[in-house]
Amino acid sequence: MPTAPRFGITAKPLEDPLAYLPCSHILEYQKTQAIYSPERPCVNLYVIIAGKVMVRRMIADGERQLLVDIYVVDEFFGNWALTDSINSYETAIAVEQNTRVMTWTDTEIEQLILRRPRLGIALIQMLTRRCIDYSRRIESFSSDNIAQSLARSLIRFSERLGEKSGNGSIQLMPLSHELLTEHVGTSREFVTQYMNQFRRQGFLRYSRKEIVIWPVAMNEILLATWIERSAPPGYAAGPLGTRL
Repeated sequence: MPTAPRFGITAKPLEDPLAYLPCSHILEYQKTQAIYSPERPCVNLYVIIAGKVMVRRMIADGERQLLVDIYVVDEFFGNWALTDSINSYETAIAVEQNTRVMTWTDTEIEQLILRRPRLGIALIQMLTRRCIDYSRRIESFSSDNIAQSLARSLIRFSERLGEKSGNGSIQLMPLSHELLTEHVGTSREFVTQYMNQFRRQGFLRYSRKEIVIWPVAMNEILLATWIERSAPPGYAAGPLGTRL
């Protein structure tokens, strides 16, 4: 007896920009050295060959910074090179010694896209994925308690930057409370308070050398019951720990 055909959505494999980009100029930076900054705005597209790069952006008040992300090998940064505007609010800094990047100018990218249209598709897909990630961060800012936002950031960094251990934990590079504050968008006092509380309850441990996270346990922080028990004075826990 014939059966009805099955209809489903099959995700197409994403294009890899590196498959269409030729080798270009390679630059090397030392730890904490700026790759671009407000004084020397970004005009190139970069891909990391070795090391890590941290991108921060000055927010509207001109007094605080937002941690955009920390990028690793084979990841791109300097997206502003694909636009006609000059970004004078962003800074890219090498996180590790001997960080190496390959770079293309905006003119080179435009010419390459004309010759290799699939490169344009690959870059659009990359930027779309980042827009989706940014929208999730905005959603977290609007609906999560600070504890939840911090937990989500730690889980995300552990997935992107960490190394899995046999005991179920994930080890990642040390992240200062200042950086976590910039990523979550809160005060350093709250980050310190919750990091200490997470450590006391066995969700993680941290030092100046590393952060070790137990992701399964960390997901408990996203539950409203935990937020209700741990909300600091002056905070009321609403549905899913939202700020009231």
